[in-house]
Amino acid sequence: MSAIPGDPQVDALAAEAERLMRGGLVQAALRLWDQVLARMPGHPGALAAHGAQALARGDLAGARDLLQRAVATGRASALAHATLARALAAGGDDDGALRELDQAVKLDPGAYAVHFEKAAIYGRLGRLRDQALAYEAALRTTPDAVAVAPEARALLERAQAAVSGNRAELARFLDARLAPLRSGLSARTAGRFDESLDVSLGRKPLHLPKPAMFHIPGLPAIAFFEREDFAWAPAAEACTDAVRAELEGVLAGDDAGFVPYVRTRPSEHPGQFAALDRNPAWSAYFLWQHGRRIDDHVARCPATMAMLENVPQVEVNNRAPAAFFSALKPRTHIPAHNGATNCRLTCHLPLVIPPDCGIRVGNHTRTWTPGELVIFDDTMEHEAWNHSDQLRVVLIFDIWHPLLSDAERMLVRESLEGIMAYYGADAPLGEL
Repeated sequence: MSAIPGDPQVDALAAEAERLMRGGLVQAALRLWDQVLARMPGHPGALAAHGAQALARGDLAGARDLLQRAVATGRASALAHATLARALAAGGDDDGALRELDQAVKLDPGAYAVHFEKAAIYGRLGRLRDQALAYEAALRTTPDAVAVAPEARALLERAQAAVSGNRAELARFLDARLAPLRSGLSARTAGRFDESLDVSLGRKPLHLPKPAMFHIPGLPAIAFFEREDFAWAPAAEACTDAVRAELEGVLAGDDAGFVPYVRTRPSEHPGQFAALDRNPAWSAYFLWQHGRRIDDHVARCPATMAMLENVPQVEVNNRAPAAFFSALKPRTHIPAHNGATNCRLTCHLPLVIPPDCGIRVGNHTRTWTPGELVIFDDTMEHEAWNHSDQLRVVLIFDIWHPLLSDAERMLVRESLEGIMAYYGADAPLGEL
């Protein structure tokens, strides 16, 4: 509202005038604005309203005079500045128009149409990079209801094309500029920066951790952790042959003990896992499940259990550890999803890995190599697939996040156990 507080009668007249303007009753509104000007000659709302009407009549000089007087008060609305910009642009003063549009955006950051107007001016001036930035701001602020309107499609497609073209040009420019700095860098050293550049240029989406139920702030958003950073990893990998031999013994028993990994309760909806719900295409042979040893399975896998004893597994009463052989049958896809908490990392020890299998975490895709640990933060969006005609099996277990202190681990454990004590069997903890 553009009324100046201090004169209740002026405020009331201005409010009614603006209501009439919004309702399309322009002439009735202008008559009220005249009454406002009679009582307060420098009222910015009244001046702006008359300026807009002068512009609509094609009276550029009159419009500029009225609108400049309005904005000179320092109390004009974003709309007044935007209307003055149109008057200035119509008179050939593009630089002045851009200044007024910038002021309009400062007053109303959500004024998406202003960004489109800036883009149009930059296009006339041949400032295509500035035009792309204006279009990018426009696309970012355009309301959903406007974005899906058929009449806006051509403009939005033009804006998107300009943004995409500019990002591609910027990418080529930066790739050439950074090439000398990249030479000699290891893939690991360059990887994080390359992803940041890809996200900034729109070549890849931004993936952030989204824990389903328990989030630890301050932990870095790392998709895959490097196995060489974990002191216990070489000893665990050295057990691969013994672990695989125990798996083969289990599989020789016609998969006895494997159960579908996804088993929702009758009251729950499986969501994206509907195709896998109670489906043995993705199955698990549990050694630890919800913090409980499956004794008959453990008895068949002593080497695997001995390996796990030297791993910093998560321990939460009635929830963790969790350790199991995860079997993915041919032509099976685990859809993208997010894990329960970032207090822990998920580890895969690859055992039986046919071709055409892989896992994506965030923007990073890897294949499994038998005997080489894959360690990742499963609160990042991730999915896995087996496109082969053979069975894929990995040993899955969880470890504490390495950046949690012992005190934090204790607090997390007590908190999770407290949630279960509070809610009972239906505690909303997801799969830990």
